[in-house]
Amino acid sequence: MALHFERAEFDARRDRLVLEMADKKLDAILLFAQESMYWLTGYDTFGFCFFQSLVVKADGSMFLLTRSADLRQARNTSIIESITVWTDRADANPAMDLRNLLNDLGLLGMRIGVEYDTHGLTARNGQLLDEQLKTFGQIVDASGIVSRLRLFKSPAEIKKAEKAAELADNALEAALKIIKQGADEGKILAVMQGAVFEGGGDYPANEFIIGSGIDALLCRYKAGRRKLTKNDQLTLEWAGVFHHYHAAMMRTVLIGKVSKRHQELFDASRDALLAVEKAMVPGNTFGDVFDAHARTLEAHGLTRHRLNACGYSLGARFTPSWMDMPMFYQGNPEPITPDMTLFAHMIIMDSETETAMTLGRTYLTTEGAPKPLSRYDLELIVK
Repeated sequence: MALHFERAEFDARRDRLVLEMADKKLDAILLFAQESMYWLTGYDTFGFCFFQSLVVKADGSMFLLTRSADLRQARNTSIIESITVWTDRADANPAMDLRNLLNDLGLLGMRIGVEYDTHGLTARNGQLLDEQLKTFGQIVDASGIVSRLRLFKSPAEIKKAEKAAELADNALEAALKIIKQGADEGKILAVMQGAVFEGGGDYPANEFIIGSGIDALLCRYKAGRRKLTKNDQLTLEWAGVFHHYHAAMMRTVLIGKVSKRHQELFDASRDALLAVEKAMVPGNTFGDVFDAHARTLEAHGLTRHRLNACGYSLGARFTPSWMDMPMFYQGNPEPITPDMTLFAHMIIMDSETETAMTLGRTYLTTEGAPKPLSRYDLELIVK
């Protein structure tokens, strides 16, 4: 099997889940999030775009229902021993196959948690599931159980994150070698992703973000490429990825002359990120981190140019997004604790002057100040 962790690591994760299930009086939990299955068993696939579920009973035993295309995928990448295949056919209803599996496992009439809040369970498949389970037992929403367990990283996971951060730095280094007037965005993307692959990394859970000129103000990937001009701005958001663990970074690189507005926005973004670092300590909450960001940008007169969130947790994630919960936003009560990997991004977009500035990197929380995982400093990059 192609496992990325020792068996003892998976056993410890299973034991943590069993304790949570006992606390919530669950006889079983139905997992649909691919990151939950990966974290718990090593199961590595993009087959979650179809119906599949990992059933975990209160005693820790696990049973996977999936399609034939993922049978060998599960055998080769995970510790799952019991795999049931539902058959692709006209009018197939895999939710019925899942109900039959639950019945065979003696779970009729039991209290069952369902991981609803995931891209691995579409609204349509959720309807099919609810229809099959409405008279089966007591069904409860168990969406946040595994995702919260994943928030706290083990030493083995931290090593994956550190490797991912090294790959993110390598990607930036490769990009900076070719960023100049006339450089093509497509080539920049190619060398960045190539650096991750060459270092043994993986595809990211979402596309790298790249935009220059007016598109430097965008926070999402869009199709289409352009070449950099004499005085330009280039916004990049990317991640190093190792065994699906992500370490994200974000920078706006300037080509040519640095305008007064660019310098103002950079100074504000650096001040805000440093304030966030001071707040990213045990005893504070995710909401406190956001407030540090918001206060700093307000002091610079930039409240209407900032976003309503300034970062989030990172870990092993799958398509369509590397963003994990919880996020840094107003009032989030989740406490900061050691051994979290958190991405903080300062994003300032002045649409009136069409000026962009971003600054972000991934941190490992500790008993004290957070540890930046990037080897790059926080200086403005000008090419």
